[in-house]
Amino acid sequence: MPIYEYKCKKCGKQFEVTQKITDELLTECGSCGGELKKLITNTSFVLKGKGWYVTDYPSADRKKALQERKLAKADKDKKPGKKTDTGKKKDTKSK
Repeated sequence: MPIYEYKCKKCGKQFEVTQKITDELLTECGSCGGELKKLITNTSFVLKGKGWYVTDYPSADRKKALQERKLAKADKDKKPGKKTDTGKKKDTKSK
């Protein structure tokens, strides 16, 4: 549930309330009975780190560009004439 912040216009008391979005706004201060004003404050939800958008919710164009980069990198990693080791050992002992 969201946390909303209110401030009393009469006594200046400021407080937070956990409410559903569909709940009625508070209108009366519990301390002095004055009128309350709902404040607009920063959210506590923060996205940190680099590339969260790229890795989580890329557009179709971005996905295509990322795929092309992967293919280009794979082609670059494959060097022509490079021999790969099959993991088999040759028998070097003579009979």
